[in-house]
Amino acid sequence: MTPPVDGNFAEPLTLDNCDREPIHIPGAIQPHGALLAFDRAGCLVAMSANANTMLGLALVLGEVPAAGALGADPEIPEAIRQALVLLDRGETMPETREVSIGGQAFDLVVHSYADRVLCEFERHAGSAHRLSRFAQMAYVSMDKLRRQPNIERLLEVAVNEVRAMTGFDRVMAYRFRHDDSGDIVAESRREDLEAFIGRRYPASDIPAQARRLYVLNTVRLIADVGYTPVSLLAAPGHATPLDLSHSVLRSVSPVHVEYLGNMGVFASMSVSIVVAGRLWGMVACHHMAPWHVPHAVRMACDVVAQLIAASVQSFDARERESTVARAAALRADVAAQVAQGHEAVDVLAREAAAIGDSLAADAIFVSQEGRLRAHGSVDEAWAAQLLDRLQVQDQPFVHIHRADALPPAAEPAYSGVLALRFDAARQGWLVALRREQIETIRWGGKPEKVYQHGPFGPRLTPRGSFDEWRETVRGTSVPWSDTLLEIARQLQDSVSRVNADRVLELDRLRSQLWAVLGHDLRDPLHALSMASVALDRQPAAGRITTVIRNSTNRMQRLLRDLQDITRIQNGLGLAIDREDVDLVALLGQLLDDQRATYPDMTVHAALPASLPGRIDPMRFLQMVANLLSNARHHGDGLVRLSLREVQGQVELDIRNASAPIDEELVEGLFDPFKRSAIRNARNPGSMGLGLYIVDQVARAHGGQIRYEPGEGEVIFVLSLPLQPAEQAG
Repeated sequence: MTPPVDGNFAEPLTLDNCDREPIHIPGAIQPHGALLAFDRAGCLVAMSANANTMLGLALVLGEVPAAGALGADPEIPEAIRQALVLLDRGETMPETREVSIGGQAFDLVVHSYADRVLCEFERHAGSAHRLSRFAQMAYVSMDKLRRQPNIERLLEVAVNEVRAMTGFDRVMAYRFRHDDSGDIVAESRREDLEAFIGRRYPASDIPAQARRLYVLNTVRLIADVGYTPVSLLAAPGHATPLDLSHSVLRSVSPVHVEYLGNMGVFASMSVSIVVAGRLWGMVACHHMAPWHVPHAVRMACDVVAQLIAASVQSFDARERESTVARAAALRADVAAQVAQGHEAVDVLAREAAAIGDSLAADAIFVSQEGRLRAHGSVDEAWAAQLLDRLQVQDQPFVHIHRADALPPAAEPAYSGVLALRFDAARQGWLVALRREQIETIRWGGKPEKVYQHGPFGPRLTPRGSFDEWRETVRGTSVPWSDTLLEIARQLQDSVSRVNADRVLELDRLRSQLWAVLGHDLRDPLHALSMASVALDRQPAAGRITTVIRNSTNRMQRLLRDLQDITRIQNGLGLAIDREDVDLVALLGQLLDDQRATYPDMTVHAALPASLPGRIDPMRFLQMVANLLSNARHHGDGLVRLSLREVQGQVELDIRNASAPIDEELVEGLFDPFKRSAIRNARNPGSMGLGLYIVDQVARAHGGQIRYEPGEGEVIFVLSLPLQPAEQAG
């Protein structure tokens, strides 16, 4: 490369300043062609030093070529005339014609740019038979590409087809990432060559000004890496460097020449894959000897790249549509569960795996009021520090992809955080995590291979370039895409809204509960007062004693449920005091009391002779009493109860005659403050807490309560481990 004549890049070229190298005005071309440049008046203002020799002409700089000065082929002056006409309307893209000068066939590429018309002549390579055969190959290749099911397969087919069309020793498909670093995702190569597939290279391998040219000029051929550049000569008074942004012969940077030389490459071609105006990828071709590819073949490769770009856009659109649809379905499901009365934090924790997939996260954790639940490997101490920072920042939506903006952590370390606050009052957060980029990349070639180093140093080798990339991305994660950020915002908005609605509803139901509680405590207290007066007046106290016992039981149950719900809602949990007891004996006492207290209820019990276990006896009786009360109020007075041991678990089922519970109510059966339970006509003394308390006590024991619809029956099955987990087995 020769420096531009205006001295825009007079400082010595190094790796430190190559990103500022004016590669669009190199002042030279490659020697396998010749270049002529004309101004608006048709005056020859610049030409390559080899033009007259290669073309067999006698052109003079600073003059308008006379008729016939460009040879006998009328296509040449006509192409220039049309380009000059179009120049008045703006810049034009390159147009190719086949012309003849002195009996020699040339490919003439004409375009207008920067107030100049450029004519580039390449000796026509290849026979008519070969080009005809190539045209058939190109048609078959494009048909194959159209039928590929995904981007990965599309690129695999593309490298094979381009190699078959061009004859290069190696053809690779690059795919660029958010930071312009590039992965080699497909490769077709000569068997004796080292594999490059799987390697990643830093964005600095293609500086910004080179990236711009790859978008403007999508096909780039270096027929012989060891070429001697041919200088451009300028007419007097036209010292401004000739802009070769769209040139097919433009000379290349010595840094790039060294890069290729260090890999043993003697010829290369690149074909840009441009999607939505951005360099999405590239088909890069290498040959281990000088190799000239005919212009027609290069243009066919460009069409292949355009077909790839169109397919990529189609695949991306379908993938985005599918991703958004899946996220919408998940969002609707989460919102529905919260709307049905489930705690938002419980729903998000339960759906953490699906949410992690939806947001392409490596781990997820959910926190509310200091309680943290994680899906994936999460250090709880580190997560607590992160939550403290989020609270201080007081931003509801946080997107971070650098580890230095996060608390320091031991393994496993995360560099990316997407944090969504869904409950400001109770510090409710959903946090998605991503690992450092470097953890997901493996060296795809032979790291021990020694490459030749030139004057610009070891960075210009595949290994050195990869090492440079590793340094560049240390401590960073892949940022979330715009699509995933929008999905996250929609999830946050949906959960926040439905959670706020639920909190308002809970407040309303609590107010209603206190009203019910006040009313329902007043009734048994009044009954006790009247009973005491009656005892003073009547000697027969049996019936009155029953009234007192029933009223006392109702008050005890109300107060006990109130104490339990208060502990649970405040995050204190239920106290469990385990003892070694005989569950059959416990049940026998409870059933005797129930029959005496509720003579209108008949209980048929199927019990074993004995069933020892280590549980909290009072809590066990509380659960059974609540289930019996539920069966009594919702049945016809006949209750069936059975107790058995199943694989170290005690199973108690209680059933009563009734129609099945409506499906829309089943999901919230074990939720507190159910709208359907408060002021229930069949159970006017209930606050709707009985089944919720049973569920919470069962969980505290390591067990569960479940509903099973039967034939004309409603069945609840209580399962508890007979021994605590640490003693089981």
